[in-house]
Amino acid sequence: MSSKLNGMKKNLTNYGDNEFSIFLRKAFIKGLGYSDEMLEKPIIGITNTYSDYNPCHGNVSDLIKSVRSGILSSGAIPLEFPTITIHESFAHPTSMYLRNLMSIDTEEMLRAQPMDACVLIGGCDKTVPAQLMGGFSAELPIIQLVTGPMLTGSYNGERVGACTDCRRFWASYRAEEINLDEINKVNNQLVPTVGTCGVMGTASTMAILTEALGLMIPSGACAPAVSSERRRIAEKTGVESVKIAKLNYIPKNYITLKNFQNALVTLSAIGGSTNGLVHLTAIAGRLGYKIDLKKFDELTKNVPMIVDLKPSGVGFMEDLYNAGGVPRILHEIKDYLHLDALNVTGKKLGDLIKDSDKWQQNVIKTKDNPIFEKGSIAVLYGNLAPRSAIIKQSAASKDLLYHEGKAVVFKGLADLAKRIDSEDLNVDKDSVLVLQNIGPRTAPGMPEAGLIPIPKKLAKYGVKDMVRISDGRMSGTASGTIVLHVCPETDENQIFSIIQDGDLIRLDVVNRKLDLLVHTNEINKRLSKKQKKPSIQKRGYNKLFMEHVMQADDGVDFDFLI
Repeated sequence: MSSKLNGMKKNLTNYGDNEFSIFLRKAFIKGLGYSDEMLEKPIIGITNTYSDYNPCHGNVSDLIKSVRSGILSSGAIPLEFPTITIHESFAHPTSMYLRNLMSIDTEEMLRAQPMDACVLIGGCDKTVPAQLMGGFSAELPIIQLVTGPMLTGSYNGERVGACTDCRRFWASYRAEEINLDEINKVNNQLVPTVGTCGVMGTASTMAILTEALGLMIPSGACAPAVSSERRRIAEKTGVESVKIAKLNYIPKNYITLKNFQNALVTLSAIGGSTNGLVHLTAIAGRLGYKIDLKKFDELTKNVPMIVDLKPSGVGFMEDLYNAGGVPRILHEIKDYLHLDALNVTGKKLGDLIKDSDKWQQNVIKTKDNPIFEKGSIAVLYGNLAPRSAIIKQSAASKDLLYHEGKAVVFKGLADLAKRIDSEDLNVDKDSVLVLQNIGPRTAPGMPEAGLIPIPKKLAKYGVKDMVRISDGRMSGTASGTIVLHVCPETDENQIFSIIQDGDLIRLDVVNRKLDLLVHTNEINKRLSKKQKKPSIQKRGYNKLFMEHVMQADDGVDFDFLI
């Protein structure tokens, strides 16, 4: 598996004279003080995804220092370079819209610049999937380092953290249970340190899945961003990056379908973000693997959910770290895993987790005493979801997992914002809220708007949950009876696009069904009157996105990148 290191001689700029290309490259890099002796060593790239717009990555500069120490101590040259960085709250129109752009940026920078391996540093929701997608496509030895979760804050003696508690307190404010002064005070406590959300949101999910997938050093996922252990993990990652460079240990040489199946099982066991399924599908596609959602449902339907973290439990990521982290989780669910799957260190999963259950703790439950009995994410089909839809049933209300109710339809985000809190809205607690046109293309970028707010006229009387359906996504930090990723999206979905207020909808999670209960003759009548939306002229990245983005069941990747 080894190959000759190329160092500075790799990926030469083409002037028609390779010797001149090397001469010129050395001349410029020597401007930074490098000697000829140093320039003969292998080169390890380090992605710098710091941004003042991205507090989740506020510790990147410190991590880079530690990674550099590990690389230098192992006899290689660390060279950092910037890439796009994406923060969920600061990305317009959505972070998902920019994920594929970041993957392209990462891939092309890995291809363009001389490096024998690369340490990918990321954290916030879409950065890790983007980096893995780009890294896989670049066919270079890569290893992932996450920025780590933030610590918890405190409000009136209660531990709080982004972003489950952001949503919980905001819902209380909308329901007039707390006032403006209180919501402003709690706002100061929700993000007390740099780092990613400290609950089982998308960032935490992707960190854990990356370790389960085998692209991270063991125990690399959960250490808090501001801990000394996070820096030690960074240093170890730097050391490991030199090893994979010397072996030319490219992901396609050891990441197989077994690794992805392990990650999918882990997703179910942790009660992870539904976004994790979309991202894993996209990542797998870069290696030529197809994540079949029916097979995913079959694979995970008996997997117990064992991690007691918000939003489906009560704990935070720092608790999970103290409980033993990912190795402890994988040890508990080892009967559902391929233990012969390889890790970036070259070791088998079974060997990495065999001694991970040595102390008592309460965060990671046993498979015989789970948080949720089995199958935290369910895949639905029916006339509303011919290709699929999903629901995080572990975070849903049990009494709503089978439900029939009349539809209250919103045609898009503007319509939702305009009418959701209107006193004239014809809605009751048994209604089914339907949000159209927030899929991959129509929003664009499939925004995390699937958590449709409870109408204020109901919220103030204590209604906490309702069945809600959309072709969009939901933050992993959220909870509720939320049907997501209706596929295909509205403009390609014959039935989902013609739902009207008052139509009866049936959700049957046990039987994996989602149906519009309207007579076929009426459906055909509506379809015959359906008007095609006029095409809108696009330019730049938006044009590229609109013409090439795929649906949720294909990972929302671009068709020319898989």
